Amino acid sequence: MASGKIIVVANQKGGVAKTSTVRNLAYSLAELGKRVLTVDFDPQANLSIICGLYDTHELNCTIATLMEKLLDGDNLPPKADYVQKVGKVDLIPSSSQLSVVEANLLFERGSDYILSDLLNSLRDDYDFIIVDTNPSLGTLTVNALTAADSVIITADPQICAVTGLQELTKTILKIRRRLNPNLSFGGILLTMCEKRTRLYKKISNEIAEAYQSGMKIYATAIPRSIKVGDANDNGLSVMEYDNKNPAAYAYMDFAKEVLDCVGA
Repeated sequence: MASGKIIVVANQKGGVAKTSTVRNLAYSLAELGKRVLTVDFDPQANLSIICGLYDTHELNCTIATLMEKLLDGDNLPPKADYVQKVGKVDLIPSSSQLSVVEANLLFERGSDYILSDLLNSLRDDYDFIIVDTNPSLGTLTVNALTAADSVIITADPQICAVTGLQELTKTILKIRRRLNPNLSFGGILLTMCEKRTRLYKKISNEIAEAYQSGMKIYATAIPRSIKVGDANDNGLSVMEYDNKNPAAYAYMDFAKEVLDCVGA
């Protein structure tokens, strides 16, 4: 792979396993021999926390400080100052300071490309750069999608899933038209699935009918498992925590699907 692919995992709805998906997709790709950087682009810093960085406010350099430097036209520090090693995966952590940055982005012309400028400088160091976003369609998510080659949408098979996907799809199409013509739909990943329930069958069928003709729906569906949450609480991927768990197998299958999609 000549240069790294930037993948954003997004959904304006919270609680749809975006962060767990970034964590476990990254680990699975690393297990498959890929160089992976994850970027926590959420002021809540959940990705950083489940990677074991519990006191993100004490970090000297986060994605927030990098964004501030770029907004001010300052030089970035050496990569070693802001990239954390989390097992086989690299991480640029976040902090609550990113909320301040988000507000400042509103007043800067051309600020939609700030994250893109940062990540483009790192492409050659990685096969994949995977960005975790906050649960909104605000300035930070726009910045992330402007930087992305593709977007993976996580969706839980619940009643409002189709409506939420429609809103997100419209936003992605606007960003592709106005800011990032190279942005593609990676696909929809169903998460926290209980396949035996009628609700799962109903909602998954509705999503398939609404999107299958125009967007990939991954064959892999991530099953609901308390082990994923337990792994997060212990700063581990689910594969590290319990490699025989169905969710661990599912995330590895999903990673293989992602590789097939990009021809890696």
